[in-house]
Order: sequence, then C-alpha cells, then structure tokens
Amino acid sequence: QVQLVESGGGLVQAGASLRLSCAASGRTFSNYNMAWFRQAPGKEREFVAAIRWSGGITQYAASVKGRFTISRENAEGTVYLQMNSLKPEDTAVYYCAADPTWTFTAASIDYWGQGTQVTVSS
Repeated sequence: QVQLVESGGGLVQAGASLRLSCAASGRTFSNYNMAWFRQAPGKEREFVAAIRWSGGITQYAASVKGRFTISRENAEGTVYLQMNSLKPEDTAVYYCAADPTWTFTAASIDYWGQGTQVTVSS
C-alpha cells in the first residue's frame, strides 16, 4: 500500500517558479515509477511528467518540456516537480501517481494523490 500526499501548490504570477512535492508512505515506493498529471477546469486529466523507479529516465509532455523538471529521492520517499517559467495555461490541479509500469494509464496506475492547486495569473 502506498499513500501519496502532494504539497507546494499556490498562486503565482506568470514567469514565476514553484516546486511541488509528493510524499509517499509505504515500503514499496522505490518500486514504482512516478508521474505528475494535471487537470484544468473543464478539461480531462493530462500527463505532465514521469520518472523511472531508479530515477534514471524521465519523460515530459511537450507543453512543459524545458520548463518543468521531475526528480525523486527514494530514501525520502518523495517525488518533486520543479516548475519554472509558469504560464497561465499551467493553471490546474496537479496530482502525483504511482505506476508499476511505464504506461501511466488509468488502468495501470495503482495510486493517486489528492492533488494540489496551482494557479498562474497573467
């Protein structure tokens, strides 16, 4: 069993930075590939970034590549999302997810966090 708790969201102006954290409880955290998703009002949840259980491989959505960085500290049971050069279109609820596979679909994800709100004003 893994429980995920996100933090670090807030209200910022365009161009600012935020770092989201996802704290995981449970002994099997290091076995999971981890990802960040986001959901804006009236839109479907979308993939943002993912990182392998070992931390050696990452993947990003085209809309955030070059601005966002995902990382993890297995010893601390935490995954991070560093968000730079934020834009109003980045406004959404951000969720972390744990997946034993590298597919990150609704069927493959085992655990979701409760989400943290990020609002970027223009």
